[in-house]
Amino acid sequence: MKRRLAFLAAIVIAASMAVHAAPKTVPLDEELRYDWRLRGPLSWVAAIAFPTSGTGNLRTSVSPRDTVETELTIRARKGSDFYRYESEIERESIKTLMSYHGYAWGDKEKEERTFFDYVKKVARIFKRSYKKEDETKEEAIPGRPLRDVLTGIYYLRINSDAFTKPVNAEIYSDGTMYPVVFKPLGVKSMKFEGAKGTVRGFEITARPGDEKRWPGGVEVWFTTDERKIPVQISINQTLANLQLDLASIEKTGSAPKPTAFVPPGR
Repeated sequence: MKRRLAFLAAIVIAASMAVHAAPKTVPLDEELRYDWRLRGPLSWVAAIAFPTSGTGNLRTSVSPRDTVETELTIRARKGSDFYRYESEIERESIKTLMSYHGYAWGDKEKEERTFFDYVKKVARIFKRSYKKEDETKEEAIPGRPLRDVLTGIYYLRINSDAFTKPVNAEIYSDGTMYPVVFKPLGVKSMKFEGAKGTVRGFEITARPGDEKRWPGGVEVWFTTDERKIPVQISINQTLANLQLDLASIEKTGSAPKPTAFVPPGR
């Protein structure tokens, strides 16, 4: 379970999701707090080796370099164990410049940071693991922009009003491309900020026939107002789903606004 969660959260969504310009003038200064829990008929099996609930924090900001920085940290309710995922995103192309995932869980620690060089078409990967020597390697990447899961959430957030039909895309992880489908889930009512509101959902899953290559999926629900707040994020697995539900908004600037939409896959 631990390995699969780390794999899902480290995914990089390849730029078969087409490039378009995000508005430079939109300020982002946001910190969202979540409660998470394991759900699903076999969640008790996963709970043998994994906590069943905890807290999450999703932070998004604009750096002095005019790049978007976003970080998701997932913690257990007790102790100092955590998973953390970070991305640095170029605002013009919404491509991933840096992707990081790491955890400290029980007596295990691991972190991996990847820098993407689109000119030389190389990903430079730095790994550090529990009781292992540090590792540095390079992997070839396509020249087109790549996106990780946090970049993907940002992309969907900007385009949530215009993304209306399923589109084939790809996931890049550890030098391998995985075929997936980006699928809108429609709208529904959901409780957040103490009241019910309308939310719009999206799902990232393996293409039919490729479920064994890329198990599970990611599901996100955004508010339909101008803020496009991600009120629920689910990481779906065979045994259980890790579901993050918005608990509070600590601070927020202006939310991203939709731009001219170009669907992924074009």
